[in-house]
Amino acid sequence: MCFLLSQMASANIRYGEGVTREIGMDLHNMGAQNVCLMTDTNLSGLPPVRAVLDSLVQHGVKYKCYNNVRVEPTDSSFKEAINFAKKEDFDVYVAVGGGSVIDTCKAANLYASHPEADFLDFVNAPIGKGKPITGTLKPLIAVPTTAGTGSETTGVAIFDYEPLKAKTGIANRALRPVLGIVDPLHTLHMPQRVAANSGFDVLCHALESYTALPYSQRSPCPSNPLLRPAYQGSNPISDVWARHALHFVAKYMKRAVRNPDDIEARSSMHLASVFAGIGFGNAGVHLCHGMSYPIAGNVKTFKAKDYNVDHPIVPHGLSVVLTSPAVFAFTASMCPERHLEAAEILGTDIRNVKRADAGRILAETLRNFLFDLEVEDGLSAIGYNQQDVPDLVKGTIPQARQTRTHIPISSPVCIFCLCNDHAFFTVVF
Repeated sequence: MCFLLSQMASANIRYGEGVTREIGMDLHNMGAQNVCLMTDTNLSGLPPVRAVLDSLVQHGVKYKCYNNVRVEPTDSSFKEAINFAKKEDFDVYVAVGGGSVIDTCKAANLYASHPEADFLDFVNAPIGKGKPITGTLKPLIAVPTTAGTGSETTGVAIFDYEPLKAKTGIANRALRPVLGIVDPLHTLHMPQRVAANSGFDVLCHALESYTALPYSQRSPCPSNPLLRPAYQGSNPISDVWARHALHFVAKYMKRAVRNPDDIEARSSMHLASVFAGIGFGNAGVHLCHGMSYPIAGNVKTFKAKDYNVDHPIVPHGLSVVLTSPAVFAFTASMCPERHLEAAEILGTDIRNVKRADAGRILAETLRNFLFDLEVEDGLSAIGYNQQDVPDLVKGTIPQARQTRTHIPISSPVCIFCLCNDHAFFTVVF
């Protein structure tokens, strides 16, 4: 049996310059008595957080602030935020930051609302137990400050699972914010490489959801709508958002990275992040993301430029995009027309090309795009070598939520090959 149905869901989104000033009114209208505000130390002194705090004070909203969110969170940093949330009787949560902050706030809300749950109860199988969320969470308002993760639209929270040295997450519609306040003024504070890596996440969200296994080919059919996964496969509605996001990336991303004062470009990438988030939040992502999790989780000494952190870090968007040329060279045989359409949207002339060349054409399109934006040249450039391949494979195999969104398989084995400093790989089934 297949998933003959697709279910579309998204957070409410409010967009516009300066719209953050309304959040205090929103919380007052909700009758909030004790708000949990989460952010990170870098943002805590910047205008986005100040704008939120000013609005809360103006409207007499009581709050407590947790500003110790880790950039690229881990199970340990999630647990610290959860412990903070459990100590107070919060009735609304507010996340101000990028995907790390929003995902951490989702987890804090979830486990504070389920105080008896073990941490692995809701984590995706096979790493966790993947239990359905049956209890009611508190309302969460997300104020994204990066143009990348789309976490303000999704029911997904991602973290590094330290025992495995790979990312995993929690995926359930119950995590989705009730409101995403998308204020493009906040994106003006992103440094150049943060803007680039965030934008790469948008690019891959759109490409992967558009080329994911169609929802009608997923199996088995869930016995109850409650068990229908957040990642359902590509579908007619998510396709619209994915294509729209790709058009915005093609038109605005390079401008947004190269000129932080280009308000039109930065605003448009902020919207592209929302569009792609709605798309992948329902369709899912596949191999780029599944393989990215051990790439980020096994980081040794690499510290990405423009990230003010005290630990090695491969930013999520960078870990995702590094394998994208090889991934789409491989996946093209499943839906060559969609791969060619994506290449065309990104600026390649596809007239008179053969369907059989779709993978090569999209791969070359992506390599040129990454070259123009000065991306690190493959996995070797971020500290990996041939000896790391077994660990990268080990961290990819459990990512069934992503790899099974590509083609209907039961036991994928991914083999990474580092060739001439580029991230090429072969997937064997």
